[in-house]
Amino acid sequence: MDYKKTKAANNTVSRNVQQLSADTGNIYETVMILAKRSNQISSELKEELNQKLQEFASYTDNLEEIFENREQIEISKFYERLPKPSLIASQEFVENRIYHRNPSKDGRKSNF
Repeated sequence: MDYKKTKAANNTVSRNVQQLSADTGNIYETVMILAKRSNQISSELKEELNQKLQEFASYTDNLEEIFENREQIEISKFYERLPKPSLIASQEFVENRIYHRNPSKDGRKSNF
């Protein structure tokens, strides 16, 4: 997913808890959905950033050879300016772009 084009705010946004949990009917279930989605987004962003920074990796142990790489700094700053994964997840939830289900409510038995 392209998180660079997300409509999520960079700042914390106050949300009405009743409206946010209206879809699930349970605020705790809503928070768990947001937490799991936030973890997914965070790991995807971290993997993407690591792949981009891997191009600049230096495998020498000599401290004298370490230098500032302008492109590496710009990439890092770009990812720092992105909205936090929890804000992206909550925006996706408000826009109904997160698929979620509760197996106990679906009438299915869990394998646990």
